[in-house]
Amino acid sequence: MKTRKVIKIAGLTIVGLVFVWTFVFLWQKSQPEEVVYEIVSPEVADLEKTTVATGKVEPRDEVEIKPQISGIIDVLYKEAGQQVKKNEVIAKVKVIPELGTLNSAESRVRLAEINVRQAKTDFGRVEQLYKDQLISAEEYEQSEVNLKQQQEELQAARDNLEIVRDGITKSSADISSTLIRSTIDGLILDVPVKVGNSVIMANTMNDGTTIASVADMNDLIFRGNIDETEVGRVHEGMPVKLTIGALQNLSFDATLEYISPKATEDNGANQFEIKAAVDAPDSVVIRSGYSANAEIVLERARQTLAIPEGCVEFEGDSTFVYVLTDSVPHQTFRRTPIQVGLSDGIRIAVLSGITQQDKVRGAEKQ
Repeated sequence: MKTRKVIKIAGLTIVGLVFVWTFVFLWQKSQPEEVVYEIVSPEVADLEKTTVATGKVEPRDEVEIKPQISGIIDVLYKEAGQQVKKNEVIAKVKVIPELGTLNSAESRVRLAEINVRQAKTDFGRVEQLYKDQLISAEEYEQSEVNLKQQQEELQAARDNLEIVRDGITKSSADISSTLIRSTIDGLILDVPVKVGNSVIMANTMNDGTTIASVADMNDLIFRGNIDETEVGRVHEGMPVKLTIGALQNLSFDATLEYISPKATEDNGANQFEIKAAVDAPDSVVIRSGYSANAEIVLERARQTLAIPEGCVEFEGDSTFVYVLTDSVPHQTFRRTPIQVGLSDGIRIAVLSGITQQDKVRGAEKQ
């Protein structure tokens, strides 16, 4: 009997302990967990609000060199990447004459030769008659002038034949249109033709074949786009900081010099083209077409009291922070209205409401 009684008492005791433990456990679970926040101290800092425009660095002026005569590329004297001086020869074009034009030019030469021979014969007779004083000086001079005119026509016909056949005359070889020359000093960016390619001169129906593209790589600009929400806050003359990823994120100074008066639509957003003059050191080689980011400072606040923007609570037109009032035994805060100013997207300026000695509630600790 005693054994059964002991077992019964022990069982009741265990059940009671389990019940008490369950009650305590559930009570503890029902209690709200204490939230601990990071504490932030306001600090004096310089804030800048910036916008970033994406684009490319390219020469201000890129000149396309085109032939003044149609034909076939006979010789290429230069290639992309080489420096060239103004009037330096880049290529030579070999003229392929049109048969009808060539036949006409040859016929003109033959006719001019016949006229010269006849004029010489006539002048010989007139000259003898003049010596014999059988004709007047006026008739003699007219015959002499006619001979000279026919000789000039023969030379003009021969020059025309050389131009039609060869694209050049012996008397003007140094200014021949078959020699394609650079019109500026600069770097050859591209030579899109090869020896043997046909080229045509510019006309009303065609822009002509580009023999080479030449640019002054010492005069570079950044060309990019800026969103319409920020274009009203920029103006010509503003400093720009350029970052070129291909050059290990090197930065260069630039000056904004152009803002397009007309927007272009890009994926539903209105964008305005901007241009900035690049001030790059001579020791850095910049290639045309490098992608770049242009950072433009829209606003700046010097030595202002700032806190992380995540500490600020926005409610309508009002802003608040939670200032630490006690940390023992638990953190307690006072909701304090403040006046804010410029934000750089990470920190925000506090104009009034707290001081540098206050402690502000930050993010919740994990």
